Amino acid sequence: MEFSIEILVLGKLLLAAFLGGMIGLEREIHGRPAGFRTHLLVALGSCLFVITSIHFYTVFGNFSGAVAVGVDPGRVAAQVVTGIGFLGAGAIIREKFSVRGLTTAACLWVAAAIGLACGIGLFAISMVVTGISLLSLLLLKRIEAVLKRDTYVYIRVWCEDHPEQMQLVETQLKNCNLELLHSTIEKNIAASELHLVFQVKYNSKDLTRHPVDAVSSVPGMKRVAMGWE
Repeated sequence: MEFSIEILVLGKLLLAAFLGGMIGLEREIHGRPAGFRTHLLVALGSCLFVITSIHFYTVFGNFSGAVAVGVDPGRVAAQVVTGIGFLGAGAIIREKFSVRGLTTAACLWVAAAIGLACGIGLFAISMVVTGISLLSLLLLKRIEAVLKRDTYVYIRVWCEDHPEQMQLVETQLKNCNLELLHSTIEKNIAASELHLVFQVKYNSKDLTRHPVDAVSSVPGMKRVAMGWE
């Protein structure tokens, strides 16, 4: 009896490691910071946490009916859900104009859930969730590539202080099929310069010209920058 229980526990751990590793392999191939080994270990550790929690429940729980059981096996699982957030936060990288790693953090979260499900014995559900996760990572990325997506950027312009300079820049931006959302102007009186900032929305499939090149063609331009904030 004890031997069969140990075989079942070993099967749970191996399945959790395999399913978590499958998701991590996709992340590894795409060069993400949390890859094959990380996802495998997250799923394996989560599974072991649940198995240990169930063991605590069966060993230390009071099932006489005289008093409350006294052991809550769900507490460990709840702490896994909370704790995995710190590991996911470590996978998120904020660069100057963008944030990367959100998908990897979500994968770590799912890998932890798969490990928990394997630990409790929900094998079929664990495999289904792994399949859905892999399909979303591999197939939906191709679908996203063909979808039209709006992008919000800031265009900063440093130029000579000439009359109607701001209107000329706005005209060039509109000619690129950009939608102007917000604009600010700063004037350097001593240097006779203007600093213009435009928040715009565009879709890469609709651009007729690159905004930086278009604005640079306006007379009196000194510097043009485009970035995400």
